[in-house]
Amino acid sequence: MSLSKNQIKLINSLRQKKYRKINGLFIAEGVKVVKELLDSNFTLKALFATEKYVVDERYAEITTRITENELKKITTLKTPNRVLGIFHIPKAIEFEDKGLIIALDAINDPGNLGTIVRLCDWFGVKHLICSEDTVDLYNQKVIQASMGSITRVNVIYKNLVEVVDATQLPVYIADMDGVNVYKTKLPQEAILIMGNEANGISEALRNKVSHKISIPRFGEIQETESLNVATATSILLSEFRRGGF
Repeated sequence: MSLSKNQIKLINSLRQKKYRKINGLFIAEGVKVVKELLDSNFTLKALFATEKYVVDERYAEITTRITENELKKITTLKTPNRVLGIFHIPKAIEFEDKGLIIALDAINDPGNLGTIVRLCDWFGVKHLICSEDTVDLYNQKVIQASMGSITRVNVIYKNLVEVVDATQLPVYIADMDGVNVYKTKLPQEAILIMGNEANGISEALRNKVSHKISIPRFGEIQETESLNVATATSILLSEFRRGGF
């Protein structure tokens, strides 16, 4: 069995958010990512694999075997892997206003979002709230960077100003002018907002939040402008889990 023109057209269209939304589908590639999704509650639409990929017997009958050259026609990776899956986008689940929650304000880079999803998984953060202008979770680069962690972290898109207005939790923002995180006692339940890669937290949110924390620079020259948002998130998550001090 080989790829049809319609299959190629559909798969390539899913690189765009517009068509992911219209079809309710997204692409996942690579052995680890696809396996994580197959073992989760995500619903498989179609599976395409080369002969080198050992197909899970649950999906053997619906797997389309393709050549490596055919895989190159549909892959989004520079170096094609052995398997590509098409999965249904699940319905969003409302977040619980408890525990430690990460919120992202206008994150543009898909690699950053995918890495932060993975960090939430590592640090046991169940809910990740994204502003409505944050990059799409089902962008193929986000899926790759998350390495399957999207199966264990609930990601939801909401108006962050409304979230801050409604929450009963203390809200913190990462800010260069905030207090030193290493000298701050941190709660186990809170919302931590991380800002846009270039512009930081929006003024609308900045004006509503009183808790501002920063990661101090220790380098002697002190010329580094800022940390990558995913790197900063990892440091702050570690401090929240430790409780500060």
